[in-house]
Amino acid sequence: MTVHPSPWDEDYRRRGNLWGGAPAPLPDLPADAAVLEVGCGNGKTLAALARRSPRVTAVDISSEAVALARRRPGTAEIGLAVADARHLPFRPGAFDAVFLVHVAGHLPEQGRKALASEAVRVLGPGGTLFFRGFSVEDMRAGKGTETEPWTFRRGEGIITHYFTEAETAELFAPLAAVSVRTHRWPMRIRGQDLPRAEVEGVFRRER
Repeated sequence: MTVHPSPWDEDYRRRGNLWGGAPAPLPDLPADAAVLEVGCGNGKTLAALARRSPRVTAVDISSEAVALARRRPGTAEIGLAVADARHLPFRPGAFDAVFLVHVAGHLPEQGRKALASEAVRVLGPGGTLFFRGFSVEDMRAGKGTETEPWTFRRGEGIITHYFTEAETAELFAPLAAVSVRTHRWPMRIRGQDLPRAEVEGVFRRER
C-alpha cells in the first residue's frame, strides 16, 4: 500500500525532533514480547521499549519522522517502517503488545475507529494494548477550529481529538478493559499552573 505524504512531514522537516524529554513510564513486558508501537514519531519511546524487549517494531505515517527515529540512539535493532495506522501491514495476531501513544487523537472519528480495529486485529490472544491520548480536561481542549466534537485543527491540517474515559473504553470495546483512567498534572506557564490531562487505558485480548 502506498502511503501518501502526511501533514506531519512538513512539521518534522521544519522543526526536527518534535517530541523530546523522557518518555512516560512504560509497563512491564515479557522479555521476549513482540511489541508494536503505532505512530512512533521521532522515536521518543523507542529506545525505552527496546530495553524491555528485543522484538520491537514501529510505524509512523510520516517518512520524515521514521528517518529521525532511525537516527535515534538505541533504535538500531528496531524494525521501522512508514505505514498508515488505519491499514497496518501485519498479519493478525502478530504482536503481544501494541502501544498507541498520542496517535489516535490525530485522526478523525472514522480514522480512530479504523486504527482501533487494526490494533485489535494485530494483537495476539492474551496480548495487551496500551493507549494514551489527551483528555477533555486538558488545557488545550477547545482551542483551534473544531472539526468534530472535541476535535480541533491546528497548524497545517493537523487535528487533535480530546478523549473521555468512557469514549476510550468504547473505542477498544472488543478487548477487556484492565484500567481506564485520567492522569492529571499541572504545567506552570508564565507563573500560572495550567491543567494537563491524559486518558490512559490498558486493554487485554482474551485467550
